[in-house]
This record gives sequence, C-alpha cells and structure tokens, in this order.
Amino acid sequence: MPTSLFTAAAACLGTKSLNEKVALSQSYAQQWRSGGLDLEYQQPPEPIGEPGRPLKPRLVAPRELNARKISTPEGHAALIHAICHIEFNAIDLAWDAVYRFREMPREFYDSWVRVADEEAYHFTLLREHLQGLGYDYGDFDAHNGLWEMAQKTAHDALVRMALVPRVLEARGLDVTPGIMAKLSKIGDRKAVTILEIIFRDEIGHVEIGSHWFEYLCRERNMDPKSTFKELLEQYMKGSLKGPFHKEARLKAGFSEEEISYLEGMG
Repeated sequence: MPTSLFTAAAACLGTKSLNEKVALSQSYAQQWRSGGLDLEYQQPPEPIGEPGRPLKPRLVAPRELNARKISTPEGHAALIHAICHIEFNAIDLAWDAVYRFREMPREFYDSWVRVADEEAYHFTLLREHLQGLGYDYGDFDAHNGLWEMAQKTAHDALVRMALVPRVLEARGLDVTPGIMAKLSKIGDRKAVTILEIIFRDEIGHVEIGSHWFEYLCRERNMDPKSTFKELLEQYMKGSLKGPFHKEARLKAGFSEEEISYLEGMG
C-alpha cells in the first residue's frame, strides 16, 4: 500500500482495469480521509500522457459517433454509455489534479480526492444500469475530448481549474435536466434517479473548481473574471453554446456577470 497520496493517485491513473480503477479510487480515498496517506514525494509528476484504460471503448473523433434515437433500445443504451464514459474520464481527471499539482493547500487534495471517490461511485451506478439494459461499458465508441483538455491544461493548475470543472464539467449542469426529461419520457426512472445524484454532486464538483480557480487567481494577483474570459477566448475560441443552467451555475460558483458573458458568447 502506498504511503503518499501522489503515489496512490498515480496507481489509480495507471490501471487499465475498470474494476481496479474504481476499487483503488474508493480505497485510497478512505485511506486519505483516515490519515493513512501523506503529501511527501520523491519525484516530480511525470509529463501527462494517456491514463490507463481498457481496450474498449474505441476512441474516435466526435463527428464519427453515430447518432442513435433514444426511442430504440440501442439508442437508449448508447446515451447511458456516453454519460458513463464521461464519469469514467472524470475519475482520471480528479486523480490527475491530485497527482499533478503539488504544493497546494491540504484542502485542495481533500477536494479532489472526494471528487475522484464520487466519480467512481457515479461510474459504478451507470455501468450497472447499462448492464441491466443488456450492454456494458465499451460496447459503443466514445470520444476523448475531456482528456485532451486535461493534456492542454497540465502545465498550470489555474488553467486546469478554469477549463475542466468550469467549462467542460459545467456543461453537464446545463444539459443533464434535458437528458433526465428524455429518459423520463421513455420510462427509465432508474436512470433519472442516478442522474439526480450526479447532478447534485456535479454542482459541488464545479464549485470546487470555482473555489480553487479563484484561490489561484488571488495568489497571483489576477482578476478571476477577466482571467476566465481570457482563457475562454484562448482555449475555447471564444464560443460556448447555451442554453446555460443559471441556477445550477450560480450554486457552482459562477457570478451573474460570468453567466451573462457566456450567454453573449453563444
């Protein structure tokens, strides 16, 4: 068993086994909470590469993903699979934040270990539901957009906090209510219940990103609002499509001004 949180995070990132990634995430989160892991390290973080993952799903460009009607059994399963894939990537994103960004306050690691643990739980719920539909994770193609953004932001915790939780993960706050409505319409109450749990937790995850983004801006004497806008222009080409879930984003640490800016971009 590792004694360093950074070694534990590397183990979670490195494993290719779905079951082991979940089990290690939950075990090391508990070990961290009980004081069994420290923040000592001998080596700096390795340059970011690809995390451990199974051979399937096959990763393709977003334009290569086949649109399927949710009214069909296959389309229904494909939608659950797509959300499952997001949650699987979110496990690695949380552990990479732990592993990569050193010399942060202890509370930073508390936050992202909690996120990794919750994302592992979300993935498990969705995978079990997918199996109940007669499929499994890996049965459909997926894209690698979330991890590609992790690679683009690996050089700076401030940029990572701005663009992964506050942009990519925050999109989940915008679209999840609509997805729940579609699933409710076809009678998948179990999926709706799972997404209610995920939606509640994801507000907290985005809020964690907001908190540490603002913390890092203060540490560097940078204005959070103008910095966020500049990063959106640089990395997102100045365009994010709405609609935006204003109430959820406010709970997650966005300001009225930021939401208005996002709406104007769209």
